[in-house]
Amino acid sequence: MFHRSKNLKHLLSLVPGKQRFGMYRFLPVFFCIGGVLEWVMINVRIGRESFYDVYRRKRSEREYQQKIADGLMVPNEPAAK
Repeated sequence: MFHRSKNLKHLLSLVPGKQRFGMYRFLPVFFCIGGVLEWVMINVRIGRESFYDVYRRKRSEREYQQKIADGLMVPNEPAAK
Protein backbone atom coordinates (compact mmCIF):
# COMPACT_ATOMS: atom_id res chain seq x y z
CA MET A 1 0.00 0.00 0.00
CA PHE A 2 2.78 2.42 0.95
CA HIS A 3 4.54 1.65 -2.33
CA ARG A 4 1.50 2.78 -4.36
CA SER A 5 1.17 5.98 -2.34
CA LYS A 6 4.82 6.77 -2.98
CA ASN A 7 4.38 6.17 -6.72
CA LEU A 8 1.29 8.37 -6.81
CA LYS A 9 3.08 11.21 -5.01
CA HIS A 10 5.97 10.92 -7.46
CA LEU A 11 3.58 10.97 -10.43
CA LEU A 12 1.75 14.03 -9.10
CA SER A 13 5.02 15.82 -8.44
CA LEU A 14 5.82 15.60 -12.16
CA VAL A 15 2.98 18.02 -13.00
CA PRO A 16 4.57 21.44 -13.52
CA GLY A 17 3.64 24.56 -11.53
CA LYS A 18 3.84 23.13 -8.00
CA GLN A 19 5.70 26.10 -6.56
CA ARG A 20 3.63 28.81 -8.21
CA PHE A 21 0.11 27.30 -8.29
CA GLY A 22 0.24 24.58 -5.64
CA MET A 23 -2.78 22.31 -5.71
CA TYR A 24 -4.55 24.54 -8.27
CA ARG A 25 -2.20 23.36 -11.02
CA PHE A 26 -4.60 20.45 -11.60
CA LEU A 27 -7.58 22.71 -12.45
CA PRO A 28 -6.97 22.72 -16.23
CA VAL A 29 -7.08 18.91 -16.25
CA PHE A 30 -10.42 18.83 -14.44
CA PHE A 31 -11.76 21.63 -16.63
CA CYS A 32 -10.94 19.58 -19.74
CA ILE A 33 -12.49 16.45 -18.24
CA GLY A 34 -15.67 18.44 -17.54
CA GLY A 35 -15.74 19.76 -21.09
CA VAL A 36 -15.36 16.28 -22.55
CA LEU A 37 -18.10 14.95 -20.27
CA GLU A 38 -20.44 17.75 -21.36
CA TRP A 39 -19.71 17.08 -25.03
CA VAL A 40 -20.43 13.37 -24.54
CA MET A 41 -23.72 14.14 -22.78
CA ILE A 42 -24.84 16.35 -25.68
CA ASN A 43 -23.56 14.43 -28.70
CA VAL A 44 -23.35 10.73 -27.85
CA ARG A 45 -26.58 8.88 -28.38
CA ILE A 46 -27.39 5.62 -26.65
CA GLY A 47 -30.15 4.07 -28.68
CA ARG A 48 -32.05 7.03 -30.08
CA GLU A 49 -31.59 9.46 -27.20
CA SER A 50 -28.82 11.54 -25.71
CA PHE A 51 -28.70 12.61 -22.06
CA TYR A 52 -30.17 16.01 -22.89
CA ASP A 53 -33.04 14.51 -24.89
CA VAL A 54 -34.03 12.57 -21.78
CA TYR A 55 -33.50 15.61 -19.55
CA ARG A 56 -35.71 17.86 -21.71
CA ARG A 57 -38.44 15.23 -21.93
CA LYS A 58 -38.48 14.63 -18.16
CA ARG A 59 -38.50 18.37 -17.43
CA SER A 60 -41.43 18.85 -19.81
CA GLU A 61 -43.31 15.98 -18.15
CA ARG A 62 -42.72 17.48 -14.68
CA GLU A 63 -43.95 20.90 -15.83
CA TYR A 64 -47.08 19.32 -17.33
CA GLN A 65 -47.78 17.38 -14.12
CA GLN A 66 -47.26 20.56 -12.05
CA LYS A 67 -49.74 22.49 -14.21
CA ILE A 68 -52.29 19.71 -13.72
CA ALA A 69 -51.68 19.76 -9.96
CA ASP A 70 -52.08 23.56 -9.87
CA GLY A 71 -55.37 23.29 -11.77
CA LEU A 72 -54.09 25.25 -14.75
CA MET A 73 -54.67 22.37 -17.18
CA VAL A 74 -57.03 19.47 -17.54
CA PRO A 75 -55.27 16.17 -18.25
CA ASN A 76 -55.87 14.67 -21.68
CA GLU A 77 -58.31 11.80 -21.62
CA PRO A 78 -57.32 8.63 -23.48
CA ALA A 79 -58.84 8.33 -26.94
CA ALA A 80 -62.02 6.24 -27.15
CA LYS A 81 -61.88 3.07 -29.22
